[in-house]
Amino acid sequence: MLDFSRPGAHKPEPMTIAVKICGLTSVQAVDGAADAGAAFGGLVFHRRSPRFVGADMARALAERMRGRLKIVALTADMDDAELAGIVNDIRPDYLQLHGAEDVARTAQIRARFGLPVIKALAVAESADLDAAAEFGKVADVLLFDARAPESADRRGGHGAAFDWKILSGRSFAKPWFLAGGLTPDNVTRAIQLSGARFVDVSSGVESAPGVKDPARIAAFIAATHPQVAA
Repeated sequence: MLDFSRPGAHKPEPMTIAVKICGLTSVQAVDGAADAGAAFGGLVFHRRSPRFVGADMARALAERMRGRLKIVALTADMDDAELAGIVNDIRPDYLQLHGAEDVARTAQIRARFGLPVIKALAVAESADLDAAAEFGKVADVLLFDARAPESADRRGGHGAAFDWKILSGRSFAKPWFLAGGLTPDNVTRAIQLSGARFVDVSSGVESAPGVKDPARIAAFIAATHPQVAA
């Protein structure tokens, strides 16, 4: 299993793809992700998300994941006390910052909790990728997600995509995930156009908002396999 904390771990063997299934809300979803070969599982702690999990469920799902999936705790603009509660409760492998955290706050969180940080950056056009240079100095992993609509009450999980071609040929100081609008039907093409080696999916493998479909998870991961044999 890929582990970004190891030196060189962000340079997987050519054409291999690591998958993160975000917004897991049930044991069935965790098992479906692990059994299908996902590398990372995400738990959402943003209360306005349909994928939000409370403390008791989060602990149970984290224990179900431990040793099978790398546990990612997705948060947005939380204070230190809230983050400490999550870190102590579920002992995640990564903290994902999916809010408006700036470079200084990202660095502060990483130093305070001693966990690898995945920083999500909202992307609508090529110029939005410029922020990766500064965030790459303080985060361990970057995640490029489609910018949410103006009317949205949260930054991710909308099923929207951006132009994947703007990532082609770009290099970044840190490993990065491609996210936003990915589905079993388009992930192969997204990988080809962007050059992504790490992909993140949430709504694209659901049967209803917040309800992961193990069959769609398996289909999504299978759709990344042609890249291995290419």
